[in-house]
Amino acid sequence: MTGFLPRGPRRLAGHVPGLAAATALGLLSVAACTSAPPSGGGGAPAGATAGASAGVTGAATAGASAGPTAAASPVAGPSAADCDSVATCYTPRQLQVAYGVKPLLDRGIDGRGETVVLPELAESAPNPPLVTDMRQDMAAFDATFGLPAAPMRVDSSLVRTPSPWLAFGEEVLDVEMVHALAPGATLVILLLPTNSLDNTANTVAAAVASLRRGSAEGDVLSISAAGQVGGEHCVSRAQAGSVNAALQAAASRRATVVAASGDIGAVAEPCDVYAALAGAGSFTPVKEVNLLASDPLVLGAGGTSLTASHATGAWQGEAAWGLPYGSVGSPFQASGGGFSRLFSRPSYQDGISAIGATRGVPDVSADASGHADLAMILRSGNQTTVRDGGGTSASAPIWAALIALADQYAGRRLGLVNPAIYRIAHGPEYHQAFHDITTGNNAVEFPPKTITGYAAGPGWDPVTGWGSPDARILVPLLARYAISQGS
Repeated sequence: MTGFLPRGPRRLAGHVPGLAAATALGLLSVAACTSAPPSGGGGAPAGATAGASAGVTGAATAGASAGPTAAASPVAGPSAADCDSVATCYTPRQLQVAYGVKPLLDRGIDGRGETVVLPELAESAPNPPLVTDMRQDMAAFDATFGLPAAPMRVDSSLVRTPSPWLAFGEEVLDVEMVHALAPGATLVILLLPTNSLDNTANTVAAAVASLRRGSAEGDVLSISAAGQVGGEHCVSRAQAGSVNAALQAAASRRATVVAASGDIGAVAEPCDVYAALAGAGSFTPVKEVNLLASDPLVLGAGGTSLTASHATGAWQGEAAWGLPYGSVGSPFQASGGGFSRLFSRPSYQDGISAIGATRGVPDVSADASGHADLAMILRSGNQTTVRDGGGTSASAPIWAALIALADQYAGRRLGLVNPAIYRIAHGPEYHQAFHDITTGNNAVEFPPKTITGYAAGPGWDPVTGWGSPDARILVPLLARYAISQGS
């Protein structure tokens, strides 16, 4: 549930149409392949680019022949360790291996025949390197990593825009992450109005519209920033009910809805995000979970910090994503998680001692750390930029891609997969199908105040859910269990 801002103080210097909203719900940590000196007394480094003569030609190594390499970051502290090149970020192949997707791809289970819908904010004006043409970004991404061209189209039925392919980094992260793990799946970019995240009334209207249109358009919806609502305290019962009704309609169409759990740990996203980020309003931290992930009809995706081999991609370890690999005082600190104030515990969460009478969030998790995430590729004119991704805007599309693979494996839409996820997790193959995340927490800091979060632990926890996937085992089980229970 991220936006896309450079590292450094999370304050908007200006308003690019769509940018204010895209940076709204937790922020995506960004590191360019080279860094400029700090500006404005400690502001974020400008995104640097590699010239056309250098390009980005290496997928796993850095150096003169492999395109841009990293320069020392001017930012002190843990965020200085954020990945910033094709050698230090993970490549698609490395993520495929780490999460067990590669054996499925080798068998032809690549998402072909499935459609993943990504609600995104419409952009109206080029502003390179922040706002780019997604077609160029994806072409450069595919060329860099040897991926097939992405089947991709825009649905502009909900908003009119003269430039439907313009994209901010948030949108680029979403499409590149899904394509990295489900390269055969069709990607539908469902455009929403640029003001969709400016206030609660707009967020609810955008969420309802995107759910209804998206579930008619595709098999899986991956919701990162656009289409989100924010903290549960922001909405009335009636507004939450209207979102739930749209989710019921999606479930009746057997569409799977995956939503990011948020990036402020145990704290809810602010209701008026643009004002909070621009300094025009105050942000009082509230300890609670976010809607959409808190609705029982949604697969809520939390965040981890993945350690995998850069030589082979082999999974080596994983912890809950949080401080110090977040930014203190910002909406980009830790995996969202906790317990709902709006929804009672769904039956599929029965029997979990850590969950009381209300819905626990998230259900699952995947890599969300800018310290080690997918190498994003952005192309503007003859310049290519390598950036890291981060936040639960990275983990949600990972799980959306996984569900697309499971739909293909099953030969049909699996729809609401939560009951099958929990059945697998309660069974003997849990530790083969999931990486159980047992370290880390989602406490956050707004100096001088620290909001105590929750700790990761064995089994389900309100930071990482059941953990991250080993798709080689999980996808066949998910297809079998979802079919057998008629989900």
